[in-house]
Amino acid sequence: MSQDLYHQAIKELAQTASGVGRLTSPTASARLDNALCGDRVTVDLNIEQGRITALTEETKGCLLCRAAAALLARQAPGRAAADIATALTALQALLRGEAGAAASWPDLSLFTPVSPHKSRHGCVLLPFQAAQRAVEAADAR
Repeated sequence: MSQDLYHQAIKELAQTASGVGRLTSPTASARLDNALCGDRVTVDLNIEQGRITALTEETKGCLLCRAAAALLARQAPGRAAADIATALTALQALLRGEAGAAASWPDLSLFTPVSPHKSRHGCVLLPFQAAQRAVEAADAR
């Protein structure tokens, strides 16, 4: 994998725009803003019997934020809702430079080149943080 911050796989992931849109009647939603750069992410999800059956995202942000949102939307459906917290923790560890941190969500490793750029960590984390908030909102119901 390229160590270029905006390598081809990240560009392609952002361009796929997986899961873009809003759900009509989501189980829960969450919107987060990154005050440092202006990124904004809204995540809608449906959860049935503890599993994510649908996840959509609406992202107004940089390439890294859009790529992270697309990865989340592509990989979350079918997983246990608790896996969002696992993915967020793994992504945080990966961005801190911890080896093997992304084992449970292997495609998270695409964001390894972001690790030395601390000012960009929030861009990558924002979609996962919004998804975690949505899961927490669903659990509170």
